[in-house]
Amino acid sequence: MRSGRILPAKDAVNDTPGDARELDALCHLIADTTRLDLHRKPGPQLAELIRSALELEAAAIFDSDLDEVYPVGNWWPNFENQIRNVYIFETIRDEKETGLMQRVLRIGGLSIGSLLLRGEAAASTVDAVAALVAITFDRYHSFANETRIESARRVEQLRTTVLDHLAHAYKTPLTAIRVSSSGLAESGTFTPSQRTLLALIDEQTEHLNNLTTRLLQTARLEAHDLTLHAERISVLGLVEEAVAEAREQLAGMPVKMAVMPEELSVCGDRSLLRAMLTQFVDNAAKYAYAGSTVTVSAEQQPDKVLLAVHNFGPVIPAEEQEHIFERYFRLSGAAGMAPGTGIGLSIARRAAQAHGGDVWVASDPERGTTFFAALPAEVQERCGS
Repeated sequence: MRSGRILPAKDAVNDTPGDARELDALCHLIADTTRLDLHRKPGPQLAELIRSALELEAAAIFDSDLDEVYPVGNWWPNFENQIRNVYIFETIRDEKETGLMQRVLRIGGLSIGSLLLRGEAAASTVDAVAALVAITFDRYHSFANETRIESARRVEQLRTTVLDHLAHAYKTPLTAIRVSSSGLAESGTFTPSQRTLLALIDEQTEHLNNLTTRLLQTARLEAHDLTLHAERISVLGLVEEAVAEAREQLAGMPVKMAVMPEELSVCGDRSLLRAMLTQFVDNAAKYAYAGSTVTVSAEQQPDKVLLAVHNFGPVIPAEEQEHIFERYFRLSGAAGMAPGTGIGLSIARRAAQAHGGDVWVASDPERGTTFFAALPAEVQERCGS
């Protein structure tokens, strides 16, 4: 098995009815796994998704990190010993007589669990499913580890350096994937299922590209030697740039912009302030009720410049408002409403703090939800007029 590959081998995309059905099932399975709630263990969710998508009699996954087996369907007593043995002895085989299919779950060269299926499926499809499960488990454990990272603050600078290196390293292959995928889509005739897979590649590559950009911003903001490239910036222009950058999320949604006075300007790092405001707008668009207005405003106050983005959507519980700007934190009810990583709002807070300011949120059913950023007047005076 080639670790980390999700797409099936070439012999799995022939136009036979069985292959087409499995390709379509695999396509839906990939899409479903991108929407999993990583606040919950993915094993039970994945086992049921796999059994249902491939129409199998039974499916089971063993997570070696947690030493847990997640079965669905009908299994014989003590079958857990067999799935653990698949992991221990790394036995990969398909048994036509019994309908059993065994795979080891790997990330790179590391075995992290095993997969046991009973039913009918092409070997290449099972390989793809095993790779998909392994990647999802890796995402889950990485997410869980981040919640415990506060105890390791002494290595924060090293983590930031590695993050910056990895994010830069991802940019080149991501660009190659996007160009190759676009070329494929324009160069040949594909089945509807194959075109759906190409569209999914484009969608997820764009998601990875945006995530990588945010990681680069996070690394820069967390660097001890952060230097702001301060300049005098038109606030109205900044607002217009943020709205334009979030245009896809705002599609079909009324947007109101209000800057007082209209010639208001701020002194700061354009890229960081734009990232902060774009995140507020993006967040408002994702959670706004359909047809409601998103309002982006700015005003000069005696001691600060106040930026605000308002929408009407689900209320943010008071007990979660103080945590919403923490890295990787997501609202308890947000996972099923909109995709996200929990990184963006932490970037917004770091960007404001880098300018000597801060961010906060106010949310209630009558007045809606507003994200604020304040840039203090004493910082603004450093650029001059």
